[in-house]
Amino acid sequence: MSLSAAVPQISLVRRYWRDRALWTTIADVFAILAALTLPWSTSLVAIFVPCWLGAVAWVMDWRAYGRLLKQPICYLPLALAGLAAVGTLWSDAAWGMRLYAVGPTLKLLVLPALFYHFERSSRGLWVFVAFLVSCALLMVVSWLVAIDPSLSLKAPDEPGGRGIFVKNYIAQSQEFALCAVALAYPIIRLLRMNRIWQALLLGAISLGFIVNMAFVIVSRTAMVTIPIMLAVFALLHLKWRTSLLMFGGLAVVAGLAFATSPPLQRTTDAFVSDYYRYKNENLPTSVGLRLEYWRKSLRFFAEAPVIGNGTGSTLGLFQHAATGEDDRATAKVIGNPHNQTLAVAVQWGAVGVILLYAMWLVHLLLFRGDDFVSWIGLLVVVQNVFTSLFNSHIFDFHEGWMYVLGVGVAGGMMLGAKQPDARAERAGS
Repeated sequence: MSLSAAVPQISLVRRYWRDRALWTTIADVFAILAALTLPWSTSLVAIFVPCWLGAVAWVMDWRAYGRLLKQPICYLPLALAGLAAVGTLWSDAAWGMRLYAVGPTLKLLVLPALFYHFERSSRGLWVFVAFLVSCALLMVVSWLVAIDPSLSLKAPDEPGGRGIFVKNYIAQSQEFALCAVALAYPIIRLLRMNRIWQALLLGAISLGFIVNMAFVIVSRTAMVTIPIMLAVFALLHLKWRTSLLMFGGLAVVAGLAFATSPPLQRTTDAFVSDYYRYKNENLPTSVGLRLEYWRKSLRFFAEAPVIGNGTGSTLGLFQHAATGEDDRATAKVIGNPHNQTLAVAVQWGAVGVILLYAMWLVHLLLFRGDDFVSWIGLLVVVQNVFTSLFNSHIFDFHEGWMYVLGVGVAGGMMLGAKQPDARAERAGS
């Protein structure tokens, strides 16, 4: 290649090397890919998120980012992750366990960058559409696996439930529940604009998620949280007469689903039977184990109420508290008490709980509005708060990234709608 031919190529590289619009587009693609692959894979998300971070950081306005970090929506999640790191200093666990326990909190460090990027990007809705399309495809595959279990990628003897292609029924049900309820907003809007066919299409997709959860992947957490999320929607977006009609119709649908769904009946009946088998026989049932974990976690918290027992201490505390024979509930050992508040309280005490609840609160307040983006962000926070009564979903991979991506993308779009400079930058990207 001659020198004269190489000069234009070098000029081209220099032109796009720091081109903000180009790198914003590249970052958008990685964010969309992360949302698209989240229902299916942990490895791909772990690849696409760092790639997204690199693209954003390459052309980031660090002064603007620094100003953003002064807002509580950013510094509170950073403070919670920082507390996890500092909490390693007073933990009695082995250093490997301490550092391992810091890992689940690191995803919170991505939130400020998501706010910054999607305050300026015009493709935030593409991320949500990618997640919805991916979950809809997973729903179809779930039905196929329910018909032919040999299609599942999970081992035949691996627990996870009928109709699970990848991951587990808890993660899959959280994704389906979020999509099913999130679609309520566009469905109502389309009906009000007399766009009946589009509303029916989205309604069919939403109903498909709900029917799948009733007949294929019944989740107790979803059964409890879906009515709460629908109540929030009705309170914010419906008149009281419409709300009564909606909940009346849902009650009829729920009754029919219960009458015709053996998995739903078994799951509902298990609530009471599991409790009594644990209470009377000390058996490690699903409900009984949660109650046992919570009882012991409250005791651990009471022993170190201010700053907790330290990062990674949970497993060791349960090991020391285990009593009885191995097949009894009181003998079971776990590193996660299946409750977000208790998981934080045991390790970092009241300080950690205050940071956790303050983070949830400021993120809820961020989504005060009547538009679709506000609804998505609010729904993500509400779902995380209530499902975290039964699981430590911020620390779990898939549910935690649902929170970080959902709040980060929607929150950035909300911030961008309030900033004239960001609106202009999005228009030019």
